[in-house]
Amino acid sequence: MNTHEIYIKRCLELAQNGLPTAMPNPSVGGVIVFENKIIGEGFTSKYGGNHAEVNAINAVKDKSLLSKSTIYVSLEPCSHFGKTPPCADLIIKNKIPNVVIGTLDSNEKVAGNGIKKLIEAGINVTVGILEEECKASNKRFFTFHEKKRPYIILKWAESQDGFITPTFQQDQSDKKEPIWITNEVSRQLVHKWRSEEQAILVGTKTVLDDNPKLDVRDWKGNNPIRIVLDKTGKISNNYNVKDDKIKTIVITEQENFVSSDYLHYEKCIFDNQLVASVCEILYKNNIQSVIIEGGTKTIQSFIDANIWDEARVFKSKIVFENGTKAPIINYKNAIKQSIIDDELLKIYNL
Repeated sequence: MNTHEIYIKRCLELAQNGLPTAMPNPSVGGVIVFENKIIGEGFTSKYGGNHAEVNAINAVKDKSLLSKSTIYVSLEPCSHFGKTPPCADLIIKNKIPNVVIGTLDSNEKVAGNGIKKLIEAGINVTVGILEEECKASNKRFFTFHEKKRPYIILKWAESQDGFITPTFQQDQSDKKEPIWITNEVSRQLVHKWRSEEQAILVGTKTVLDDNPKLDVRDWKGNNPIRIVLDKTGKISNNYNVKDDKIKTIVITEQENFVSSDYLHYEKCIFDNQLVASVCEILYKNNIQSVIIEGGTKTIQSFIDANIWDEARVFKSKIVFENGTKAPIINYKNAIKQSIIDDELLKIYNL
């Protein structure tokens, strides 16, 4: 590993500290080096706050060293005014002579303009260090800007014999509570995942059967935005997803709905283009990542449309014998992990 790679690797480590609070901004790591010594470093603050470059420069005690230093960043410095001024301008202002960049920013507001601005100012710019790793660290951001949709994670739990719900639960329509398939550690892990993404999506049947809260009560972090598919308006205000505690977007064919501060309605035709339409709605609402948690019909529709990025499937030792069948997906390249007595399979749609 050469010198540039060592410091970009440090940038990637720092960038992880900015997720998920930086979203919808990318989380970037910045390192400032003078005579082979790090004199300042930082990562992207919570959305609306400082970018990595600002935090790294602010961390340098002796600002006179900046004019003789190199700044390493995992993503191209921004060149436009958003919530904060352009980072490229700040680098130029501080007369930092060398900039080493992991990868280009595919946001059309930047897209090479940051590098252009730096070069025109006489700065020595190096691009493409650990490029694939840098892209992977902001996979949600790149998917959003390049594919015009959020990064999509499919998640479900199934019994050893391949069911996500038993028949006896379906018969107890007055109970409105989930039947747990996985152990407590797996369930806590799911809440951690929820805290790492911007939104969580479920279909009508999941809400009617389980009355889920779709929050992160078993983990410390932000609750994701709840996305609910409700074609004909079957979900009444008595269900948890309409409790006005977490922002919720209901996608429906119904007319004359009234949105509020926490509850927002989006009109959509539930036809064979539903998956693409849902993605358009999420993109319009600036949602960069979503976990799709149910039910089988909803998850399967994304699999069949081949519009998904990764799947996380828990397989339990519980046997149901009958019930609602789990989604069908190709497990050929699944990565397996044991969570006590549960098996977690991760599949990436490469």
